[in-house]
Amino acid sequence: MTSVAILGTGSLGKAIAQRYLNEGVTVQTWNRTRERLRLLLELGAIELSNLFEVTAKCQVVITVLRDGPVTAKVVRELGSLQNTTLIPMGTMGVSESKNLAKQVIKQGGSYLEAPVLGSKPQALSGNLLVMAGGDVTIFEQHYQLLNYLCKRPKLVGPVGCGAATKLALNQLIASLTHSFSLSLRLIQQAGVSVETFMEILRPSALYAPTFDKKLERMLHRHYADPNFSTSLLRKDMTLFLQETAVNGLEDLGLKGLVQLLNQAKGTELDAQDYCALHELTKVSE
Repeated sequence: MTSVAILGTGSLGKAIAQRYLNEGVTVQTWNRTRERLRLLLELGAIELSNLFEVTAKCQVVITVLRDGPVTAKVVRELGSLQNTTLIPMGTMGVSESKNLAKQVIKQGGSYLEAPVLGSKPQALSGNLLVMAGGDVTIFEQHYQLLNYLCKRPKLVGPVGCGAATKLALNQLIASLTHSFSLSLRLIQQAGVSVETFMEILRPSALYAPTFDKKLERMLHRHYADPNFSTSLLRKDMTLFLQETAVNGLEDLGLKGLVQLLNQAKGTELDAQDYCALHELTKVSE
């Protein structure tokens, strides 16, 4: 039976672990906050009491941690990665992923970045989108594990390509949400019915499903129970800005959006659903 270690059991990591358990995969899991393991242990996961025992029990280690620096720190604590493949699924910068790959190789292991698009519902149903970066042989070796989470996992290129693809997609999340918020604000101020606006928008080439997904949250200011928070969105947009600087891209518009997201720091919006940025586009009173 396949056995995999999952390090990091926040909302997404927990859902990924649940999906594997439902598919008959033996899941060994770890989190610095032990309370977050309770549900998984009740479902049959095996607790790893410390990081040193991870690679002795599992040849595949999946990390679903907040960012690149945290992931690198945890991986260092694993010690030797001999005969082990590390598969980070959290969002990282391109250079962060490349550096982590070098670190893993120095520790004796192999590396396959596999960031995912989607959140808890998609993870539980096996409908995440996986964009892997790494060696084709390693990708094929672990294809079935990825296939439990995604109908058609894609190898988009060598290490760094997966990270770049994920950042590009998350940039669209931020920009589409921001532009939709501004449009809603304008039509409401002008006295146009939101329903009428949506009836015009939906059949047009401008429509994106995320608009309807977030519409009710924005209209009713319901940002609780996030699958992806404002603070994480800001973190990813900051990473994207780092890549624009490296690649010589014009990023003036995105800088303005990051400045807007910075206004959420230290407020309740930071821990809420990312569409809470709608609160930041409101007309000044």
